[in-house]
Amino acid sequence: MKYDFLDDRLRPERVIWYLAWPSILEQFLITFVQYINTAMVGALGKNATASIAVTTSSVWFVNGIFAAVGIGFAVLVGRRIGEGDLEGAKKAVRQSLTATLFVGLFCTLVMQLIASSLPVWLNADPVLWEDATSYLRITSAVYLMSLAINVCSNVIRCAGDTRTPLYYNVTTNVLNALLNLFLIYPTREVSIFGHGFTLWGAGLGVSGAAISTAIAVTFTGVMLVRVLFTKKSLPVVIPFRGDYKPDWPLLKTVARLGTPVAFERCSISGGQIVITAMVTGLGTVPLAAHYLAITAEAISYMPAYGFSAAATTLVSQALGAGKKALAERYAKYCTWGGALFLTLMGVFLYFGAEFLVSLFTPDKEVVVLGGSVLRVEAFAQPFVALGMVVTGVLRGAGDTKWPFYISIAGMWVVRLSVAAILLATTNLGLMCVWIAMVSDLVVRGLISLWRYRSKKWLNAWK
Repeated sequence: MKYDFLDDRLRPERVIWYLAWPSILEQFLITFVQYINTAMVGALGKNATASIAVTTSSVWFVNGIFAAVGIGFAVLVGRRIGEGDLEGAKKAVRQSLTATLFVGLFCTLVMQLIASSLPVWLNADPVLWEDATSYLRITSAVYLMSLAINVCSNVIRCAGDTRTPLYYNVTTNVLNALLNLFLIYPTREVSIFGHGFTLWGAGLGVSGAAISTAIAVTFTGVMLVRVLFTKKSLPVVIPFRGDYKPDWPLLKTVARLGTPVAFERCSISGGQIVITAMVTGLGTVPLAAHYLAITAEAISYMPAYGFSAAATTLVSQALGAGKKALAERYAKYCTWGGALFLTLMGVFLYFGAEFLVSLFTPDKEVVVLGGSVLRVEAFAQPFVALGMVVTGVLRGAGDTKWPFYISIAGMWVVRLSVAAILLATTNLGLMCVWIAMVSDLVVRGLISLWRYRSKKWLNAWK
């Protein structure tokens, strides 16, 4: 069944669920396969895990820039669809591909230049430098395709199609996991249901994991770009031949929407880089436990991703059509629905903490430490939902500056200062960082709730 999102007679919860469930399922399957990938690397030992952990915060920083480009174009496309201006929406799609080309290549160049220096700057153990550098160099070589996935997925979702990104993003992760089997490990004897055989392997270790990711990302990036040209049911499908020259007034609008998103994501990722440097100084075991706990934590965010994506689509289209009451109604259902689901996920996270971490490593010391910090974070889940879903609401409304302000308050004022103070005055080690994380998430959730209740976002688009 397909819904007209602007029909006031529809029950909001049905429309929201229609949009949210593919995103939730997508996140679940992606998280599941990421669990497998992390466990594959974890089987190589804590050094292999730590070498990828060193790069993670820097990768998140780049992904923040990609998210800004994707969200800026997606909100504009959703707004134009709501206004009934399909030609304007298609023009924005063409411009998104032009921007993807230039931004993707620029980010690749920068990361290639600094890849060997990042592990040193982050105070990583020298034994991790080679693997960390190799991982960064290989994965950043396909940043153009990574950005294409981000931009195309966001645009397609805001056009009302949440299923296509689901199919292809899940394919990325499944392909990644399958390639890992052959590229990470050396040739070995394998037994399945009592039948043994020799499985060829390249034995590339961490570099093999990076190559698998690069191949999978390239495949999905190409396929999602293809969707924009070939899927006739998509309201913003474009012809291959068209005007792709930069449209500066349009790009200025996208920059107005996307720049605060870039600042928001980069402020969070920049803070995470500082946090990673703090954790790296604690040793290899805390670094591995920190990374694996964050990976395990990702399962709890799945409902919030779905509700946030639905909120961005519905609010942008409703406000584009001039239906503020409908936009407010959708925002309300998305926000409180997300909060309810993540509260339940918090309970699961608390009781399943050590089990989740143990999926990725056989190292008991890492499992115990990772599980202990994960239990602390479980209490912040309702506030995580408020922060994530309200951010989706604000972005859909074009109120993209406030998520940036909120990220500054949470990450730079609360998390970093609390972590630094606790590390300097206590002997709690990694727990200091996670107490600071919970403090940050609570503050961000409360400020997000305040901004949502003010209703000023309804008039943010100028």
